[in-house]
Amino acid sequence: MTAELLAATDEEAALDMLHELECTDGLPVVIPTQQRVDRLVLASGLDGDMVLGEMGPALGIATVEKVATAAVMAGCKPDYMPLVIAAVKAVVDPVFDLTELQATTHCTAPIVIVNGPARHTCGPVASGFGALGPGHRANASIGRALRLCMINIGGGKPGISDMALLGHPGKFTYCLAEAEEDSPFPPLHTSRGYEADDSVVTVLGCEAPHSVIYSDDADDPEDAEKLLHVLAIGLANLATNNAILASGSSLVVLGPKHASVFGRANMNRESVAQRLWELTHLSTADHNHYGQGFGSRFAEDTYPAFAKPENILIMVAGGSGLYSMVMPNWGGASHANSAVSVKVEVDQFCEVPGLAAN
Repeated sequence: MTAELLAATDEEAALDMLHELECTDGLPVVIPTQQRVDRLVLASGLDGDMVLGEMGPALGIATVEKVATAAVMAGCKPDYMPLVIAAVKAVVDPVFDLTELQATTHCTAPIVIVNGPARHTCGPVASGFGALGPGHRANASIGRALRLCMINIGGGKPGISDMALLGHPGKFTYCLAEAEEDSPFPPLHTSRGYEADDSVVTVLGCEAPHSVIYSDDADDPEDAEKLLHVLAIGLANLATNNAILASGSSLVVLGPKHASVFGRANMNRESVAQRLWELTHLSTADHNHYGQGFGSRFAEDTYPAFAKPENILIMVAGGSGLYSMVMPNWGGASHANSAVSVKVEVDQFCEVPGLAAN
């Protein structure tokens, strides 16, 4: 379980070595010197040899030290460690189906969603304009740390064990916080059984974001229903795994302006999910015609793309305007690539004094 120590003449040579050993995501990394790794282990408040779980498909043992090594390489600050640790705990949960997710030909990647006070105390993790894009250090490095764990502990190597036919940019990093202050709903994690003042990381394997455009009209009595229809088209059209396999979960990221449509309609998260579930009951005839080898499985005229409304996760994030995002998912493996939530443990976190990087 002990990480192997490497030696190089200087940092440039060390970087070349890490690339040659296929220990990176293809981008330059921060060299994980022992001092840098020790600093993040200390920040975690946990023992370096503490086992967090097993990461497939290589079945590598994820220790705190190994996770800290990935976090250093990703450019994480010590403050981010509780979120990185929670994200790793989520993906090693058997319900997440990490081995199968890494090995599938589908373009799925874990999206890390942060709720609660840790959005600020362990970041800040962006939830507004461009939250899934460049310019946000916490979002970029936390998501990247998880990916580097999946590469170096889980053994996800493109074309060898990571069999995604094309992949998507979220496989570099895929992390954001919920804009709880802009939401008409209680925070996402409260719908998953946690208290509002808990800090929680939720991870779900998703495709790249699919943009949904809608111009709302507060004077239109059908405003909410129209928005629900266009969201449903993005969630489960016949090009998605969810529609063809009729399994799995999906994420809806409502922009604040779109979220306000449901607030005006007095709809809560559960009623939005219920209606989206109803609107993603699809034509069996179309499924059989376009699904080809996946067809002839349903007896009724329509079938549900999702087993239950709870499989449609709904959160609020992004800037205010015309756009929301939906992220269909793979839906394969024994647990249908389900979402997993983990409480962020900040009690053990140790604030590390500033040290010169070396």
